[in-house]
Amino acid sequence: MNPFSYERPETVPDAVRLAAASARARYLGGGTNLVDLMRETVERPDALVDVTGLSQGIEARGDGGLVIGAGVRNTAVAADRAVRTRFPVLSRAILAGASGQIRNMATVGGNIMQRTRCTYFYDDAARCNKRAPGAGCDAVDGFNRIHAVLGASPACVATHPSDMCVALAALDAVVHLDGPVGRRSIPLTDLHRLPGDRPDIETELAPGELITAVELPPLAFAARSTYRKVRDRASYAFALVSVGAAIDVQDGMVRDVRLALGGVAHKPWRAWKAEAALRGGPATEASFRHAAETELADAAPLSHNAFKIDLAVRTVTAVLSELTGAAA
Repeated sequence: MNPFSYERPETVPDAVRLAAASARARYLGGGTNLVDLMRETVERPDALVDVTGLSQGIEARGDGGLVIGAGVRNTAVAADRAVRTRFPVLSRAILAGASGQIRNMATVGGNIMQRTRCTYFYDDAARCNKRAPGAGCDAVDGFNRIHAVLGASPACVATHPSDMCVALAALDAVVHLDGPVGRRSIPLTDLHRLPGDRPDIETELAPGELITAVELPPLAFAARSTYRKVRDRASYAFALVSVGAAIDVQDGMVRDVRLALGGVAHKPWRAWKAEAALRGGPATEASFRHAAETELADAAPLSHNAFKIDLAVRTVTAVLSELTGAAA
């Protein structure tokens, strides 16, 4: 491990100032991803700015929305009464991730910023454009069972690992930032980048910007929402495919819907095409399958992960059927 300095500021402005002092500074939340990457020498910061004591608290707004501080632990978010009643998809997504011990440490901001779990990214003997730009991508022709089928590029086929972010993408979450040039906000669906030819640039954050909070706008029908994660084993495994969904049905017709996928792309994948296909149509299993097939029509499977396409279609269909009772 490389030498590094450590600071624990008491305010967000102090944290931003300290991070801006070095191009290789990193914000430290729970450390459940960053510390692992430092041990593997994938991340080599020369300064850590510990922000775990900042941006705490969950504010349940009177209009039905929520503001969740970036420093709140994942366990606290999942257990919060307002989250469980207004946005159950978020609570269920968090509980589907990692282990209880890791959720007790991991923060909201750190969860959003976590990096891929692609084995080639962690292996310094492998070629990886995300770790070493221009090196190539051994996953493209390697063992790519867990890799992306949507939005990938010849430079990178890694997937984003977060369960929480899939739920946030489905809920129109807005991420609040503070940085050297001031404060701004960005939709979570725009925060993470697709790989293109620069997979090492993973988000739209400017240097030194810090996530301070995540805002969930009011969405009444999010009370009818859920998250399903399909994985190789029942616990402590990343998603092959996951689905976060909320749906509003009246008289058998879909008035509105929110849908996002995990395990299939370089970023949490908002299923815009499927949503458009569903709105105004019948809430039936056949229409759910058609919408899912519409979303997956542009999928580009690799040598070992073509199964993800049908798995995603089946999972979307099953989740929406569960939420509406269509399967019965």
